[in-house]
Amino acid sequence: MRVKKRSRHRKAVKFYATCFGFREPYKVLIDGTFVHHLLTQRLLPADDALRDLLSASRTPVLFTSKCVLAEVRRLGKSHAQVFDAASLLATTQCEHDKVVSAVNCILSLIGDKNPEHFFVATQDADLREKLREIPGVPVIYGLKNSLFIEQPSVQQRKFAQLDEEKRLNMDISEYKRLLKVASEGKTAANENGSDAEQQGRPISSLVKNALGVAEKSKFKRNRAKGPNPLSCKKKKPKPQSSSVQNQWVKADGESKRKRVRKRKRSQKDNKQVATES
Repeated sequence: MRVKKRSRHRKAVKFYATCFGFREPYKVLIDGTFVHHLLTQRLLPADDALRDLLSASRTPVLFTSKCVLAEVRRLGKSHAQVFDAASLLATTQCEHDKVVSAVNCILSLIGDKNPEHFFVATQDADLREKLREIPGVPVIYGLKNSLFIEQPSVQQRKFAQLDEEKRLNMDISEYKRLLKVASEGKTAANENGSDAEQQGRPISSLVKNALGVAEKSKFKRNRAKGPNPLSCKKKKPKPQSSSVQNQWVKADGESKRKRVRKRKRSQKDNKQVATES
């Protein structure tokens, strides 16, 4: 389970890094509820715990705001330890003349598109629900002695998909401007012949020529060659019929005569033959 949780967190961080441009060192905006959770669950030091959560090679920078500190201070002595811990964090500048609630302060810092690329760490369920509707805002929360990153919501995924399609596709004005640049570079002598060609050519090819993109060279495909002779079995000779074999045997018998070998007898054999006679 721990491996699956870590892989989910890595995928979420990679999504925000790819689609919204998050880069290390990551910046984490923390409110008073999350600081209280870190202290009660003893998830200290906080920067090391968040570094492990984000699988970052560099220690993330932890931020809070003066409105968050003012809200924690108003809670009294029961939250004095939370205030002391929160005051150690870096304070980001919020454009509030008067102190507002922590939720409104964080929402104003995030804005419509989270230009500062903050990870927001909070235990407030209402704030987390509002942040899901804003594109490019990863939310961190705690559950007992563990920290989690919320998976990208449906709205954030749709926004990332639309933004990618917008970057890939050009407007009609951009097409016309590129076509104008391409036509200005041609000489007047070739204009008559080129206009007819441009009408038949697709717009994509004209834009590539305007951008100076070289067309892909057409290489000849290597045709399949014969099998490797070293990897093939040798052909076995076909079995001959019995009639053909008999003819060859007769011919061999006629051509070859049997060799008569004379046996050399020793002197003992000659004596035995003489005595017998």
